[in-house]
Order: sequence, then structure tokens, then C-alpha cells
Amino acid sequence: MRGESAVDARRAGRFADDQGAATVVAVAILGAVVALGVAVVGVLGASVAAQSAANAADASALAAADAVSGAVAGEPCTLAGDLARRNGATLLECRIEGSAAVVSVALALGPVRATASARAGPPGWGG
Repeated sequence: MRGESAVDARRAGRFADDQGAATVVAVAILGAVVALGVAVVGVLGASVAAQSAANAADASALAAADAVSGAVAGEPCTLAGDLARRNGATLLECRIEGSAAVVSVALALGPVRATASARAGPPGWGG
């Protein structure tokens, strides 16, 4: 029995000094939460950039289509470029296909670069 109590005493000594274990777990959880937060912010930033690029492309295509139809004065692709710049984007491509306008824009939002395309023309126009 005496040998058993010495073993029990060693085991108790080994496991009795577990102070700080909760700190290690808390730091691990905090690190995981911070990593998840950084990932979420990155995904949301990319989503905002993509939506902003789509909005700029839509507005640019509509402006160009209005110029093609004669609703507004001006050269269609010049108007499309102006509207893209007002929305923080750069006009990459502008072409007129019959009565419709097709544009592509790029937008940089921080480290994220998004591109989008849009087509606008009269109702029922099939190209």
C-alpha cells in the first residue's frame, strides 16, 4: 500500500499544477475569433467591391444607351466613362451594338479589384 500511495502522490502532484490552463484555452479561442473576423471582413469587402462595380457598370450602360437613343446629348462612350468615374470605377470597354450599349468597368476598393459588365438598350431589344 505504501508504494501505491507514493504513486498516487506523484500523480496528484503532476496534475495539481494546472494553473493557467484556462488562459491557454482562452487565448486559443480569442485567436480563432480574430481569424474568423478577419476572414469575414475580407469576404464582405469583396462583396461590397463587386456590388459597387456592378452599380457603376449599370449606370454607365444606361448613360450610353440614353445617348444612343437621343434622350441625352453627347457621345455614348464618353458619357459612360464619365459616369463610371463618378462611381469610382474605370471604364474598360464600351461598345454600341445597334440600339444598345455594352460596357465593362473595374473598381478598386482597398486591396480588392472587381470588374463588372452591363448592357442597356430599348425595351424588347434582342440584339
